[in-house]
Amino acid sequence: MPDQQQPALVVTSLSKSFGGVHAVQSVNLTVQAGERRALIGPNGAGKTTLFNLIAGELKPDSGSVVLFGSDITRKSVQQRAKLGLGRTYQISQLFLKMTVEENLFLAAARNLPFRIIQPWKRQVEERELALQAAKQVGLEPFMHQTVADLSHGQQRQLELGMAIAMRPKLIMLDEPAAGLSPSERIILAKLIKELPRETTLILIEHDMEIVLDLADTVTVLNRGEIIAEGKPSEIRANQQVQQVYLGSSYA
Repeated sequence: MPDQQQPALVVTSLSKSFGGVHAVQSVNLTVQAGERRALIGPNGAGKTTLFNLIAGELKPDSGSVVLFGSDITRKSVQQRAKLGLGRTYQISQLFLKMTVEENLFLAAARNLPFRIIQPWKRQVEERELALQAAKQVGLEPFMHQTVADLSHGQQRQLELGMAIAMRPKLIMLDEPAAGLSPSERIILAKLIKELPRETTLILIEHDMEIVLDLADTVTVLNRGEIIAEGKPSEIRANQQVQQVYLGSSYA
């Protein structure tokens, strides 16, 4: 079992440039196991680029990423997932013509360790994981519904469920409330808040009410650099953050 004091994620001097644009510049980030960390900042601050570097979808120009003590800097997306890293995306990546159950089943199957067992036994395990995930995100009554027929809010819930079905130790959520109505935002925020603390959470989110309610710690990015980090109350009061992002309404 991993050391309980061991951080979930340690990012050291991580940098990525596209041409002459420094999207992420020497970012250092440590997230403790069980923590709820929010990444905020204006558009173009480098938040999603940082997520893609951590997830393995982009290769860094320099720096390192360590997940629960394992250096994953050069590992593939699939290898990182098997080590316990899950994520959702700004743009939905669902199988719209399939059912909720089928989407969750496929997510569960992706990360189960390979074992030579009878196929029906493996399917039982996958279906149980799918059902558990559906219950956690409030979609159990919709298991046999086609995903295309779900509301946008329900599709966001399903994305979260698919991440959960992969049994990650750390989940990264990229703007989970994007495009949701006020009532849908409340439902999704409640589901995220109820995730068990043994699952570490990092989220990018522009809805500051969600961020200030969910996060233990907030990290602020601007032009690829971390400009502030602290408790939500500290970030709310930070004058530099107000100038570049929050505005006077959060003072």
